[in-house]
Formats: sequence, C-alpha cells, structure tokens
Amino acid sequence: MAANRGSRAIPVPELVKRAQAGEARAVARLISMVEDASPLLREVSAALAPHTGKAHVIGITGSPGVGKSTSTAALVTTLRKKGTRVGVLAVDPSSPFSGGALLGDRVRMQDHATDPGVYIRSMASRGHLGGLAWAAPQAIRVLDAAGCEVILVETVGVGQSEIEIAGLADTTLVLLAPGMGDGIQAAKAGILEIGDIFVVNKADRDGAATTRRELRSMIGLTEHSGNSWTPPIVLTVASKSEGIDEVAAAIADHFAYLNESGDLAKRRLARVRREIEAIALVEVRRKFGDLSGDSRLDALAESVVAGNDDPFSAADVLIDSL
Repeated sequence: MAANRGSRAIPVPELVKRAQAGEARAVARLISMVEDASPLLREVSAALAPHTGKAHVIGITGSPGVGKSTSTAALVTTLRKKGTRVGVLAVDPSSPFSGGALLGDRVRMQDHATDPGVYIRSMASRGHLGGLAWAAPQAIRVLDAAGCEVILVETVGVGQSEIEIAGLADTTLVLLAPGMGDGIQAAKAGILEIGDIFVVNKADRDGAATTRRELRSMIGLTEHSGNSWTPPIVLTVASKSEGIDEVAAAIADHFAYLNESGDLAKRRLARVRREIEAIALVEVRRKFGDLSGDSRLDALAESVVAGNDDPFSAADVLIDSL
C-alpha cells in the first residue's frame, strides 16, 4: 500500500519522466504499480507506450540448479563492459514468498547493485490471471522506457514458465547442465522448440560434451518454427565467467538475424497479441464477476450432465446471456 500512496503523490507523467532519466526509485514505483494492478495502471501503460520498443528482451530459463542466476550475473558483467544499460527482471510465476530463488538472485547480483547502468528487480506474478502474460510485459516496458538497452528476464524454470518465457522474449536462452538428464528432459518438456540459444553450463563437469552432442542430435530432429536459424550450443562455466563472451556473441548474432529476417517484428506482434488477449480475459472476468454461483451456470451444467447439451454449446449460451 505504501508504494501505491507514494506513486499517487507523484503524477504518472512525472514518474515516467523520472524513470526515463534513470531514477531507480521511479522505476521501482512504476513496476510496483504493475505488480499491484494499481488503478493507475492504464495511465501508466499509456504514458510508457511512446517510449518503448527499443530494448532487446532476452529470456533465460532452465531447470533449477543449472546456474541461471550465476549465468545472468556473468552476462550482465559482459554487457556492462561494452557500456550496455541492462535491466534484470527475475520472475517467479508461482509465489511471492518463495525467497530461495529470488533472494539468490539478489545475492549473486550484488556486484551490480551499485552500478547505475544496471536495474535489478524480482517480481512475482501470482494472483494475476494469465501469470507471466499479465504483469511481466508491463514491467518490461518500464525498463525499456527507463533506457535499458538489454532486458534479461529470468524465470525459475519450472513447468509452464519455461514455455511462457519464449512468449515474452526476442531471444530465448535455455540453460542445461551435464549429469542432470537435461537433454532428455528438454525434449520431454517441449522446450527444444523455444530455445534460440542453448547453453550447457557447468561444462567443467563430466558429461558436458555428451550433453552437447545429445542436444545437437535432438535439435536436428526438431522443426524450429520454420525459420533458418540453427540454435547454437555454447559451453560455459558461469561461476568462472568462461564462455560468457561466446554467449553474448550468439545473442548479438541472433538479434541481427531477427532484424534481417523480419522475425523480430513478427515475434513482437505475436507477443502483443497475447498480451491484449490476457488483459481482455481479465477484464471480462472483472466485468462479469465470479460465475461459480450463477444459477444459469448451474442449469447449463445439469443439461450437459444429462446429455442434453455439450460443454461448447453451453458455453456459447452462457456468453450470450451475459
């Protein structure tokens, strides 16, 4: 509540202006308004819109334990050496109270905490219909408007969040580690299709070359959205910053490919389509409320159970009655 009161004390246009000037407190307030679904969120979104669309959004995902946070911190170091302004959004799609991963991000990123060219934020999206699709795009816009040239979006890498991250990013990095069965798990989870760059971290362990070989074979059998980009596989030891320059080079190559092929515009269009849909679904539910106790729903359910109707037709009737 304090964040909302603080935000209200400063007009939204002024907050956005301060965020553009790189004021960390203004950026924090705007992202808090996004997380809290502030009544001023529509005004915030409208004020941000003219100042966005410039940042390269990079999604980072992978199973717990593969070294996502360490890799993210090492990548920030590499980008900062080039003078790139960086935003880091660590998204936990399940719980705002699971301190482990989020606190870990802050500890590992402490070397960048006093760098004015880096903005780090942990956020949870629980409670928002659509999960990542609801809050994260607006938070990314805040960082974009604040002048971040590259935005790294890291998820906990569990379940659906691995797939959702691809919908948020221009470039998706999938991290794996040897000895964890990640190659096979990647195939099972369907994340081979969403990875633009694969990183085998902890490559100083036994099995790194085997993991890369398995990945290369599986990628060769996977149709990658019909495009001509072949995802590279980079070996890294993020704790020693080994291979991170190669990851940064692969990211730059992919961004160049996206621009030259026209895929960047296509990806961003698809991303905004999903965002609009997520917002529309929230607004529909908000407008019509919880239908669980609606007598019309009960009657339609009874009709389906009795075999007199089917669920799709019943849903059409319910929508028409609202």
